[in-house]
Amino acid sequence: MQKQHSLPDVHIDPVCAMEVNPDSADYKSTYKSHTYYFCAEGCKKTFEASPAKFAGATKSGKKKGWWGRHVDRLKDIKCDRSMECHH
Repeated sequence: MQKQHSLPDVHIDPVCAMEVNPDSADYKSTYKSHTYYFCAEGCKKTFEASPAKFAGATKSGKKKGWWGRHVDRLKDIKCDRSMECHH
Protein backbone atom coordinates (compact mmCIF):
# COMPACT_ATOMS: atom_id res chain seq x y z
CA MET A 1 0.00 0.00 0.00
CA GLN A 2 1.40 3.40 -0.98
CA LYS A 3 1.69 6.22 1.50
CA GLN A 4 -0.40 9.24 0.62
CA HIS A 5 1.26 12.60 0.92
CA SER A 6 -0.89 15.56 1.79
CA LEU A 7 -0.39 18.84 -0.02
CA PRO A 8 0.64 21.82 2.09
CA ASP A 9 -2.12 24.20 3.10
CA VAL A 10 -1.57 27.20 0.82
CA HIS A 11 -3.41 30.51 0.90
CA ILE A 12 -3.30 33.37 -1.60
CA ASP A 13 -2.08 36.77 -0.46
CA PRO A 14 -5.14 38.95 -1.25
CA VAL A 15 -2.97 41.94 -2.22
CA CYS A 16 -0.39 40.49 -4.63
CA ALA A 17 -1.87 37.00 -5.27
CA MET A 18 1.27 35.13 -4.20
CA GLU A 19 0.91 31.72 -2.57
CA VAL A 20 1.51 31.83 1.20
CA ASN A 21 1.92 28.89 3.56
CA PRO A 22 0.01 29.83 6.74
CA ASP A 23 2.30 27.63 8.85
CA SER A 24 5.33 29.75 7.97
CA ALA A 25 3.69 33.12 7.25
CA ASP A 26 5.08 35.97 9.33
CA TYR A 27 2.23 38.33 8.46
CA LYS A 28 -1.48 37.78 8.95
CA SER A 29 -4.58 39.83 9.64
CA THR A 30 -8.17 39.03 10.57
CA TYR A 31 -11.10 40.76 8.90
CA LYS A 32 -14.75 39.80 9.45
CA SER A 33 -13.76 36.58 11.25
CA HIS A 34 -11.52 35.42 8.40
CA THR A 35 -7.72 35.22 8.66
CA TYR A 36 -5.70 36.45 5.67
CA TYR A 37 -2.02 35.61 5.19
CA PHE A 38 0.57 37.84 3.50
CA CYS A 39 3.95 37.39 1.84
CA ALA A 40 5.37 40.62 3.30
CA GLU A 41 4.67 43.47 5.68
CA GLY A 42 3.89 45.84 2.77
CA CYS A 43 1.04 43.63 1.58
CA LYS A 44 -0.35 43.38 5.12
CA LYS A 45 -0.30 47.18 5.52
CA THR A 46 -1.97 47.67 2.14
CA PHE A 47 -4.71 45.20 3.11
CA GLU A 48 -5.28 46.78 6.52
CA ALA A 49 -5.64 50.24 4.94
CA SER A 50 -8.59 48.99 2.83
CA PRO A 51 -9.58 45.44 3.81
CA ALA A 52 -12.97 45.41 2.06
CA LYS A 53 -11.26 46.06 -1.28
CA PHE A 54 -9.01 43.03 -0.96
CA ALA A 55 -11.39 40.73 0.92
CA GLY A 56 -13.50 40.66 -2.24
CA ALA A 57 -16.46 42.82 -1.26
CA THR A 58 -18.11 44.82 -4.02
CA LYS A 59 -20.59 47.67 -3.98
CA SER A 60 -23.40 45.16 -4.37
CA GLY A 61 -22.19 43.22 -1.33
CA LYS A 62 -21.31 40.17 -3.42
CA LYS A 63 -17.82 38.77 -3.32
CA LYS A 64 -15.65 38.89 -6.41
CA GLY A 65 -13.72 35.86 -7.47
CA TRP A 66 -9.94 35.71 -7.78
CA TRP A 67 -10.00 36.90 -11.39
CA GLY A 68 -12.21 39.91 -10.62
CA ARG A 69 -9.89 41.03 -7.82
CA HIS A 70 -6.85 40.46 -10.05
CA VAL A 71 -8.30 42.62 -12.83
CA ASP A 72 -9.13 45.36 -10.29
CA ARG A 73 -5.51 45.34 -9.09
CA LEU A 74 -4.21 45.53 -12.66
CA LYS A 75 -6.23 48.71 -13.16
CA ASP A 76 -4.40 50.29 -10.19
CA ILE A 77 -0.86 49.49 -11.40
CA LYS A 78 1.27 52.42 -12.39
CA CYS A 79 4.49 51.91 -14.39
CA ASP A 80 6.69 53.69 -11.85
CA ARG A 81 5.37 51.69 -8.89
CA SER A 82 7.77 49.10 -7.55
CA MET A 83 6.67 45.76 -6.15
CA GLU A 84 7.88 46.52 -2.61
CA CYS A 85 6.72 43.25 -1.16
CA HIS A 86 8.86 41.20 -3.54
CA HIS A 87 12.29 42.61 -2.68
